[in-house]
Formats: sequence, structure tokens, C-alpha cells
Amino acid sequence: MKYRFFSEKEVENLNPKLAYKLDSARELAGIPFHISSGYRTEEENTRVGGIKNSSHVKGMAVDIEVANNKERGKIVKALLTAGIKRIGIYKAHIHADIDNEKPQPSIWLG
Repeated sequence: MKYRFFSEKEVENLNPKLAYKLDSARELAGIPFHISSGYRTEEENTRVGGIKNSSHVKGMAVDIEVANNKERGKIVKALLTAGIKRIGIYKAHIHADIDNEKPQPSIWLG
């Protein structure tokens, strides 16, 4: 297996650099990550209300479900430590991406 904490199916069509950083972050956080949205086709992105030029369409972004603030804190800290510098914090998920065509570092609230 290529990744310690994710199956090939979970990270299908993601940039391998992102998948490795997520795997590292998962180990650092010490809690499971459930990727609720990874790679999206243009059609899928439109259907879910994704932004134009979404990093998901490039395979460079994921959304990770979070249940509570304690989880949220652990996951954000782990993502930053693993080298992910673009993080969106939302009520039910955390967006993480490595899209070098967008401003970095960047953390936002949704």
C-alpha cells in the first residue's frame, strides 16, 4: 500500500504530493480523517456549488469532515505541520489544498 492511512480509492485522482501530505497530517493528528470531497470533475464541481477554478478540479484539494472544535484544532495543526499552507475552516469541514497558483499561506473562515 502506498499510503499508511488512506486507501488508493480515497485519494483517487489527487495530486500524489497532496496525498502524501494528508497521510503525514493524519499521523500527526492522531485521529481519523474522512475525506468528504476530493477530486471533482467540472460537472461535479458545478453541481456541489464549488467555485470557478476550484483546486478540487485540479486534484489539489480535499475537504475533511470534522465533528467538533477539538478535532478541528488537531486537524488544522497537523495540516500546517505537514506543509499544507492553504486551509479553509468551515462548520462541518476543513478545506486543504496545495494549489501553487493561489495565494499562500492562506487561512480563511467559511
